[in-house]
Amino acid sequence: MTATEDTAVRHTIAVDAPQEKAFAVFTDGFDRWWPRSHKIGPEALEQAVLEGREGGRWYERDTDGSECDWGKVLVWEPPSRLVLAWQITGEWAYDADFLTEVEVTFVPDGPNRTLVEVEHRGLDAYGDQASGMRDQFNSPGGWPSLLEAFAATASA
Repeated sequence: MTATEDTAVRHTIAVDAPQEKAFAVFTDGFDRWWPRSHKIGPEALEQAVLEGREGGRWYERDTDGSECDWGKVLVWEPPSRLVLAWQITGEWAYDADFLTEVEVTFVPDGPNRTLVEVEHRGLDAYGDQASGMRDQFNSPGGWPSLLEAFAATASA
């Protein structure tokens, strides 16, 4: 992709839950909806953790007790906005010096419905891998299925 092409991935889903609940399920309830297949550690995923504060960690704890960082919380504005540092390289490994961002907004759409918008941006950081990574994040196994799992949990 050239520098002028938009490499961001954007998806929106309607959730049958008020804004506060949708935000809480996405953050505090992160482990309830995050699929066990989406991990970077060598062992089975035991818990997906999103620490609810600016500067908080975003990571996995595996069944052997090891932890693998995924990034950190850059912006924490409950119940309307969250920005996460995604620090996972094209080789699916954590790198503290690598950065893309995942912004999640929660927009009320009536008293018991919320539009949840995800933008995964800065994918040009992947260099020659940017197009392939964008395709992966856009694929059925990427953000679309993650948002479906989240929405099903939040709407329950």
